[in-house]
Amino acid sequence: MPVILQRSLSAQELGLPGIPRLLDCVQTADERLRYIFGAGTQRAAFTTEARLGCAVIESIAEISGTVLITTTGPGPLALAAGGVLKAAPVQAEPELFAGKNTLLSSRIDETAAQLAEGLIYHARHHAAQAALILNRAPEPSQAFADDLAQKLAGHDLTVVILSSPLPLGKPDEVAQNHLYQAPAAPGKARMTKPDPDRWRAPLGEPLLYELAKWRFLSEARAVLALDASDILAPDGPNAFDLCRETDGGVIALAGMLTYPWRVKGNAGASFGDHICRQFDAARSVTRWGVAPQKAGLNRAWRMIRIADAHMDRLPTAPFYRAMAIRVPGESTAKLVPKTAIIEDAALLALATGPFAHNPVRVPVTELKAVAAKSPQNLRTMIVTTMKNEGPFLLEWIAYHRAIGVTDFLVYTNDCTDGTDTFLQLLQAKGICEHRANPWRQGDVTNPQYSALQASEGEAIMQNADWSICMDCDEFINIKLGDGTLRTLYTAMGDANMISMTWRLFGDSGVVDYEDKPIIAQFDRCAPEIIRKPHQAWGFKTLFRNNDIFRKFGVHRPKGLQPEHWDQIRWLNGSGRPMPQSVLRNGWRSTLATYGYDWVQLNHYAVRSVESFLVKRDRGRVNHVDRDQGRNYWFRMSHNQDRDTSIQTRLPLFQAEMDRLLVDPEIRAAQEYSVAKHREKIAELLTQDAHKTFYAELTSERMRRLCNMQHVFGSAVFALGPDVIPDEVALNPNLPADFFFTVEHAGEASH
Repeated sequence: MPVILQRSLSAQELGLPGIPRLLDCVQTADERLRYIFGAGTQRAAFTTEARLGCAVIESIAEISGTVLITTTGPGPLALAAGGVLKAAPVQAEPELFAGKNTLLSSRIDETAAQLAEGLIYHARHHAAQAALILNRAPEPSQAFADDLAQKLAGHDLTVVILSSPLPLGKPDEVAQNHLYQAPAAPGKARMTKPDPDRWRAPLGEPLLYELAKWRFLSEARAVLALDASDILAPDGPNAFDLCRETDGGVIALAGMLTYPWRVKGNAGASFGDHICRQFDAARSVTRWGVAPQKAGLNRAWRMIRIADAHMDRLPTAPFYRAMAIRVPGESTAKLVPKTAIIEDAALLALATGPFAHNPVRVPVTELKAVAAKSPQNLRTMIVTTMKNEGPFLLEWIAYHRAIGVTDFLVYTNDCTDGTDTFLQLLQAKGICEHRANPWRQGDVTNPQYSALQASEGEAIMQNADWSICMDCDEFINIKLGDGTLRTLYTAMGDANMISMTWRLFGDSGVVDYEDKPIIAQFDRCAPEIIRKPHQAWGFKTLFRNNDIFRKFGVHRPKGLQPEHWDQIRWLNGSGRPMPQSVLRNGWRSTLATYGYDWVQLNHYAVRSVESFLVKRDRGRVNHVDRDQGRNYWFRMSHNQDRDTSIQTRLPLFQAEMDRLLVDPEIRAAQEYSVAKHREKIAELLTQDAHKTFYAELTSERMRRLCNMQHVFGSAVFALGPDVIPDEVALNPNLPADFFFTVEHAGEASH
């Protein structure tokens, strides 16, 4: 039968200078007293000088920002300020755990049923014999103890529930078991931070585990520090035995966060529900195990380590942390993105075996069959959105047809320059598919997202072998062989995704609009390594249409079906594998992932000054609420380097362009759009605001700034070029290592 005992700390708020609180005063069998103080206690508050009628201070240990004092002899504790501290000692009870394999667990709101489930599992499968439960909850624990005794009936376990009259959490922290504290919870930036809850906050008393050692656990056979939501993995050597067998008597415990796919009904989660793990988890949770007598009692016990132990060099036992138990009452989708979790065979075996549970399984999805085709027979589709791109769209289509794109799905809205009618003409001639964008003013989504969502049901999308979302100012620049998709696909082998990092091309000093190829006019660009502004290293992704992802995204497919994550073969622009960390949400390159050797995306975001006036006037398709003013120009018009690599494709492009323009209707539509563009430029240049803007963009100051973005910090791009003084902007003799930034917090200026 179980033995369930209740104990309490003799904790008290002291409020003395340098001594905020006393957690406990423990008397051990050798008659020594150990005063265990709360966080923030200062060594200077005590004196070791002999004082009549006071105990002899044997040692003062400063540990993690607080103090543990050991005394001998009768009498109170002498204080440096001249007074004394009297405390009623509590007798240590090491005999309760002597020779036992013991779990040292912290419990907040875990139920008696959940705690019992873990204890019984550890008793049956890991030879646990006892548990010391640090009860952090503020409620009285008698009802909990009675319930636990009932749940443990028939099991020979000793359980001591240690409560506290004072909260033991960090004073200004949110509850540890609140969704806000869940490590992988999505959308934290949008959460309103809850009020502090010191009762349930992460542990704020560094000496609580040390206290447990001296009051209860000094004679235990072995102790494992596992919270109430933690269970040892079933395989491997027995963790208690490992503590005894290891030199030094200390082991590391490495924890993996686990999740249910879904919990049935309204009952609380059980360990048996937790059959999923995050496939791309970056790190584990670290705890410890110790054989007290072998390790030595003078080594302090802290929450995540034992003093003088190199945790990364120790033998390790794995454990699982059940997150739906740790953070109760929340759906799995709130605890972790469901695109990040997969069913784990070992967790499923644990759930259905030792826990005899029937968990809700992860749905099984089938990937779309990929037809075996030679590279030259693959269909590649671009989905794009346009508004008033008339004079540029034919060049863009001709270029991409020339390198091997077979299908174009173009969504337009609110065009005034003939873009929509031009595309309708091209659709009638079998060159592209045109759709009216379903987006309407006031919609929650922007035009680009509305179009992408609509595209997913289109037959042209479903029949494509490869797909990408890109804009009319972006050109795929393949640097392998003849520069065609056929060559790129051949080089990629069995890869099913490749990201093309943006190379931002600036105005290249071109002021006037001319009806000439964009790829021939503009060759000034950002350096290959350009980490700021953050837009500079964005990428777009060409991906195999195989249903590993559920939906289209602007920069890459989204909605990963995580059970298929290991089927992803994703390359960067130099043909190197992309790391696991980008699989779900990555959209921009880093020093570890950028690459331009095979392919890049030439991004002509501004074109000429005159054309940019029209672009600004028409508004953006992906950020309809943001102005494309001088801040945008400064961020996107980079002219420091020169790159002419795409111009090797000019003959291919020109041949296709000439072929299309043979058609008199296409030529007429092109000429009409060019005329409308020139007409719009002339109209805008009669307006004072646009004349002023034109003057700003063509000024010597802006010209210089757009050749030196590499010297500015993130805050400069967030606030815009106005924060740059003229002595920087117009100085031709800046040192090679010059760097300039400013202080900034909050939203970027657009």
